Amino acid sequence: MEVYTGKSVFGGIAIGRILVYGKGEKQVKRERTQDPEAEMSRCRKATETALEQLAGLYEKALQEVGEADAAIFEIHQMMLEDGDYQDSIENIIHTQSVNAEYAVAQTADKFARMFEAMEDDYMRGRAADVRDISERLVSILQGKEDGGIRAEEPVIIVADDLAPSETVQLDKDMVLSFVTAQGSLNSHTAILARTMGIPALVGAGLPMDGTVDGKLGIVDGTAGVIYIDPDEETCRRMRRVQEEEQEKKELLRTLKGRENITLDGQSILLYANIGNIKDLAMVLQNDAGGIGLFRSEFLYLERDRFPTEEEQFQIYRTVAETMGKKRVIIRTLDIGADKQCDYFQMEKEENPALGCRAIRICLTRPEIFKTQLRALFRASIYGKIAIMYPMITSVKEIRRIREIVEEVKGELDAQDKAYGNPEQGIMIETPAAAIISDLLAREVDFFSIGTNDLTQYLLAVDRQNTALDEFCDPHHPAVLRMISLVVENSHKAGIWTGICGELGADPELTREFLAMGVDELSVSPGRILPLRKAILETDVSEYKKTRQKNW
Repeated sequence: MEVYTGKSVFGGIAIGRILVYGKGEKQVKRERTQDPEAEMSRCRKATETALEQLAGLYEKALQEVGEADAAIFEIHQMMLEDGDYQDSIENIIHTQSVNAEYAVAQTADKFARMFEAMEDDYMRGRAADVRDISERLVSILQGKEDGGIRAEEPVIIVADDLAPSETVQLDKDMVLSFVTAQGSLNSHTAILARTMGIPALVGAGLPMDGTVDGKLGIVDGTAGVIYIDPDEETCRRMRRVQEEEQEKKELLRTLKGRENITLDGQSILLYANIGNIKDLAMVLQNDAGGIGLFRSEFLYLERDRFPTEEEQFQIYRTVAETMGKKRVIIRTLDIGADKQCDYFQMEKEENPALGCRAIRICLTRPEIFKTQLRALFRASIYGKIAIMYPMITSVKEIRRIREIVEEVKGELDAQDKAYGNPEQGIMIETPAAAIISDLLAREVDFFSIGTNDLTQYLLAVDRQNTALDEFCDPHHPAVLRMISLVVENSHKAGIWTGICGELGADPELTREFLAMGVDELSVSPGRILPLRKAILETDVSEYKKTRQKNW
């Protein structure tokens, strides 16, 4: 038995035969041509075919994983049509009189090296996207099909790495799990895997020489382990775990419709985090009490221009109407840091996580902010919308937001457009906001703690840098103290506090958050029912008597 450890992308147990996924050999030779224009014609036709394929992948991903995660294929289309990329190919073909395949390969290497040399992690990640679109072009030019699944039964896919296009093309009915030797938790593939719900590992470092092909494998997505040719005891143990997980899923279904009340009568709100309206089905399916974080920035990231007031209004209205009387908390745009949008034409920053992002963009470019606020206030009459402002650090910022809100109301009044009076809250995700939360609580209706950024800023650890994973401890005493302080200060001021970061779904901290008095947890839709189970089984008063408080 061989055992390889990787990073867990999505939990669950998969047992089956291993299929090593081959991309196919795309060896590119440099060949002289007497007719460069003919090569350019071949390249243009191949580009058209590639664009058609990517459009098809976008539609497929749209149905399977939603608009936010499907957006990568729109990005690939834009990269493929990029003037600099196409000019480079044409220049190589004409100046060197070479075949189109070679020109594409050379351009891919040049652009990939350029991206890899950049300091920003997000931009470095674009090197894989350039290689992906270039491999697609070369495959079309060579008349080869992409490597696919050739199996008679569902299998565990093992690959060196998987491009987003390859992940979406996998027939899910034939895939039990996938494991890659390379890749990171922040890759597009990892994001797609979580959304698709397939047990998956990245960075497992297993051999790609074909020696594992066809062998029995077991993937423990929760532990981040793959067993190859497992012994009988391991097979028995993992099958028991698999059966237990299935029983748990069936049990969780019985929790739908129940209130989130502990054994000693303490209640808490369980809301869902979403990125677009296509996630609403999962929200309702998992019985969320509301939406605790609607990431409105995806409306901007999925476009090549600013979304209009009317476009935003229709989306916010749809969400509000779908959720009925349930609260829908919409975060104003959180562009910046790892979420870049070219048409914003932001200046390059040495440290974008500490730069002009989120509310700082809104306050320095109020015309963008006002468009979104008008749409939000108009949509608020169709449901229980609340507005949440990110990256707050001072009372001064909140008061400036209030001034802009009043200007927006005046504009709507002048246009005779109806609007509601939504709750307005802020995200507590900077140490500054946490420390002065007693002052901020007097200015707003609620707090929502963004634990991802709060942890990053408190511990001075870049959460996008996987090399620093061991130093990024979300259970750090400083993080827990900050959360407790914010909850205490909010309650003194008579407002409520929720948690919308990844930490909210951490089962190891559920009882602790209840003991702190957290009022709401907002998590991915699939985490709602497991959290409800933990809440229903907790006696907070008893836990407070016995807990070992180490923070």
